[in-house]
Amino acid sequence: MIYLMIVAMALVVFFNRYLFIEPRLPVRLNRGTREFLGFAVPGMLTAICGPIIFIKDHQLNLSPSNPYLLAGICAVGLMLWTRSVLVTVLSSMALFYLLRWWL
Repeated sequence: MIYLMIVAMALVVFFNRYLFIEPRLPVRLNRGTREFLGFAVPGMLTAICGPIIFIKDHQLNLSPSNPYLLAGICAVGLMLWTRSVLVTVLSSMALFYLLRWWL
């Protein structure tokens, strides 16, 4: 039953994306809708990463010994400095594991 649900959800996601990717289908979005959908990915990433970074044991954790917070701040700084996603991801992951081991 679980495998059936996984396959069904994969098909739903695939066909949902396929409608906008296939050039022969007559689905066209206006400019306002495309700009609105441009905020979906940052909003989703914030909703996923925010609680992981800032909350521990159902309480706000802004202490300097929080490796998630320190690595997140460094990741933002690296992204602004290098403008390279690969360098930022690899460096911030290495820094996170180092901080997690050290702290």
